[in-house]
Amino acid sequence: MNIITCLLNRHYVNATLKASLNDVAKQINMQYPNTVINYLDANFPFMDGFPLFPHLSHNDGKKLDISFHYLDAGTKQSTNDCPSFLGYGICEEPTGREENTSGICAGSGYWQYSFIRSITPQGNKHNFIFDGEKTKFTVNAFCENAKISKVFIEPHLKKRLKLMDNKVRFHGCQAVRHDDHIHVEVN
Repeated sequence: MNIITCLLNRHYVNATLKASLNDVAKQINMQYPNTVINYLDANFPFMDGFPLFPHLSHNDGKKLDISFHYLDAGTKQSTNDCPSFLGYGICEEPTGREENTSGICAGSGYWQYSFIRSITPQGNKHNFIFDGEKTKFTVNAFCENAKISKVFIEPHLKKRLKLMDNKVRFHGCQAVRHDDHIHVEVN
């Protein structure tokens, strides 16, 4: 849980998404004991349709962003911490052989695509290693949940992690990049 998310009242989800999140958390903890799902932005609790800046769709209690999983770079042990104090902006960049969606989107005039990354301090990035195995397990656990309708993650990570489920999608250049978090939603 990101304390800023709670202090700003950005953590509301509807009952269906909450139940799905709890089910997935239990499944993850059976495979990886003591793992925490760090949830980021969800929705405001006021009413459906109330916008949650800067998100395009977090306005109805049906969407939630969660952090990737990481290893501590010093110990190589799993950690429940995140490299960014906000949970956003420190990205798992594409390698030279992977599709650079952020470059494609920026080159097409979508200036906002990497905006969060550009304003987020990157100094803590070297203290963390992206845990692809646990992140893949988490994405697949959400995909296996019947109530989850979509999961957004960058195309290069979908390919790298070999995420095959049709629920895993690209969100388009009009949004922001999703190589620093996972977006899940219910119908």
